[in-house]
Amino acid sequence: MTRAAAFELLGVGAMNSPRFRPAGLLVRYGRYRVMLDGGEEAAPPGPVAAWLVSDGRAELMPEIRRVCRERGLGVEPAVAAFERAGVRIGPRPVVHTSHPAYGYLIESGGARTVWAPEFWEFPAWAGGADLMFADAAGWRRPIRFARGVGGHASALATAEEARRRGVRRLVFAHIGRPSIRAIDRGENPPFGEWGVEGRAYRA
Repeated sequence: MTRAAAFELLGVGAMNSPRFRPAGLLVRYGRYRVMLDGGEEAAPPGPVAAWLVSDGRAELMPEIRRVCRERGLGVEPAVAAFERAGVRIGPRPVVHTSHPAYGYLIESGGARTVWAPEFWEFPAWAGGADLMFADAAGWRRPIRFARGVGGHASALATAEEARRRGVRRLVFAHIGRPSIRAIDRGENPPFGEWGVEGRAYRA
C-alpha cells in the first residue's frame, strides 16, 4: 500500500499571537517537502519543493517572500497546487474574508488531510477527512470582521461541525487569544485536540 504523507506543525498561532508562532504546516512525502503558510518564525528548516499559502494578500506574505529570497529557497510563495507521484496538494476555497481565501486538500496513500487555518464557515469539502488542521481563532463565539466581510468560526462550533461531517481526527492549528484563554483555564473542545508546535502527525 502506498504510504501517506507526514505532517509537522511549525506554528499554531493566529495573527500576532502572544504565545505561538504563525500557523504553518510542513508536508513531507518521500524526498519532497512542501510548506503551507507559516512565516519567518515558522519557516521550514531546509529546502522545499513549494511554499503554498492560503491567502495571497495575507499580512505575512511580504515576510514569507523575504524568507524565500534570503534563504535562497528558489520558490515563489503562492496559492497553487502541487502534485508529484503519490501526493496531490490542491487549494480549495473557503469563506473567510472579502477577497478569495483557501484551504488545502492533501491526498496521499489513500488518506485525505485538510489544512484550513482560517474560515468563517466550515468548508464542506473537508467533510470525511482523515485528518483536519483547523481554525481556532475564536473559542465560544465567532470573530466577525468589520463591515461583515467574514471572520473566524469559533472552535466549539468547528468541533461540532467536524464531528457531524465525519472528520476522523481534528487538530486546532490557528489558535487565537480567546482559545489561549480557554487552554489556560484547562478547557478542551468537545471533539478534536489542540495543535502542538513541533509535533509530527499522520492521517
